[in-house]
Amino acid sequence: MANGTDSFYGSIAVFRGFASLMDPALYSPLPDDWTIGIADIVESTRAIANQRYKAVNMAGAAVIAAVTNALEGREFPFVFGGDGASFAVAPDDLDRAREALAATAAWVSEDLDLAMRVALVPVSVVRAQGFDVRVARFGPSPNLSYAMFSGGGLGWAEVAMKRGEFAVPAAPPGTQPDLTGLSCRFEEIPAVRGLILSVLVVPARGAEQAAFRQVIEDVINLVERSPDAGRPVPPEGPPLRWPPAGVEYEARAARGGTLLKRRTVVLATTLWAYVVMRFGIKVGNFVPKTYVQQVVENSDFRKYDDGLRMILDCTPELEGALTQRLAAAASGGIVRYGLHRQDAAMMTCFTPSVMRSDHVHFIDGARGGYASAATALKATAA
Repeated sequence: MANGTDSFYGSIAVFRGFASLMDPALYSPLPDDWTIGIADIVESTRAIANQRYKAVNMAGAAVIAAVTNALEGREFPFVFGGDGASFAVAPDDLDRAREALAATAAWVSEDLDLAMRVALVPVSVVRAQGFDVRVARFGPSPNLSYAMFSGGGLGWAEVAMKRGEFAVPAAPPGTQPDLTGLSCRFEEIPAVRGLILSVLVVPARGAEQAAFRQVIEDVINLVERSPDAGRPVPPEGPPLRWPPAGVEYEARAARGGTLLKRRTVVLATTLWAYVVMRFGIKVGNFVPKTYVQQVVENSDFRKYDDGLRMILDCTPELEGALTQRLAAAASGGIVRYGLHRQDAAMMTCFTPSVMRSDHVHFIDGARGGYASAATALKATAA
């Protein structure tokens, strides 16, 4: 282990109650010799205006899939941001992460026709700027955990990346990252309670940490105590149909052969999977009902990465209550926030093996999601 830090993330205890998210005792400082990876889609607002929501989400999830596969499944902290992703890696994993990032940027350009910028920022540099990078592990289910980040370091690293610093050049054209397990076979998930609300809340410049923590806890309590909001994935799982809307993306993420051959393979594979899931057919040790339950439990619809992100299925009344609380906090100089409402959510999946219970499912709004909430947030600072 490089400097004894490679086992750092796995040694952090998992917390279960999302309401305790802001407890600083849950967060551990990343070792100084670790590196932060940042990726986002350039001009994602324009892509979303052109209704390319799924492509934008696929690009963000591809970063996590590529790095995970490059690290051969070893655990590392990451967070999906809708139009990008952030993560951190130990020194021994840095070269592999760099190669995966470069390859993903090339693939996103060639196969998704989007521009992705990627950067690797040393944690020591972030700390030299007066920020920190601290990480916690939240377990939405017994099956897996997701990373939460605090300290302001991710935010600083993202701004630095957008200035062109710490850039990782894209790999040569034709370079294909290993995106095994990345798929988008489920259909859009319609709102049940009235609307799907994308929520993004970050601290205002100079805000007191205690005041910001109180606002985040108030928002979480409003949601958790209300019968008018819940996870956007229904208990029976997301809708399935065949052929799935994401066939083209899955074919482009696959390796081997022409695109036509990959499309054919994906169509055949998804037809088999649709029949198995639709009729609940047990195949060996694979039980569709158990898998769907895990999909629901593992869905990543709320997180913290120097700011609160949530995708909620809620009523217009609860949206009004959240808006009122956030507007009051914003006028008091405590937060900046962005909200975006839409009629459905969508899911992008990373399932290296259906026989394991730790498959991950990233949730975003289906009509702009986190990226549109970020645009609304930026407008408040203009």
